[in-house]
Amino acid sequence: MAAHSEEEPDEPDEPEAPEGPDNGAAATRMVPTVSLPSREWEFATHSLTLAQVADGTSLVNVLKEQGADGWELAQVIDGGDKRVLLMRRPKRGAREARRVGFAPPSQT
Repeated sequence: MAAHSEEEPDEPDEPEAPEGPDNGAAATRMVPTVSLPSREWEFATHSLTLAQVADGTSLVNVLKEQGADGWELAQVIDGGDKRVLLMRRPKRGAREARRVGFAPPSQT
């Protein structure tokens, strides 16, 4: 029977050589880059009276009209007897601004 002392561990804690591909190259893993898209915004405001906010149609109409143009509601600001709607949309580049219609034929 073999005697074991506390100073000699039975198994090593770490392997002696790292496990990797047989050709000796270091193993690499593809890690996706995760970040928020850099986006610049343009802003617009619309003011409504408290009566317009409470009537149930004026606010809905403003949001529908502005939403059709790509605007979204960012914040409602209390302006005393009025409410100011802060709208935002991503800035459009010069090329993106003219997305409607057909492109002219290219000259070759």
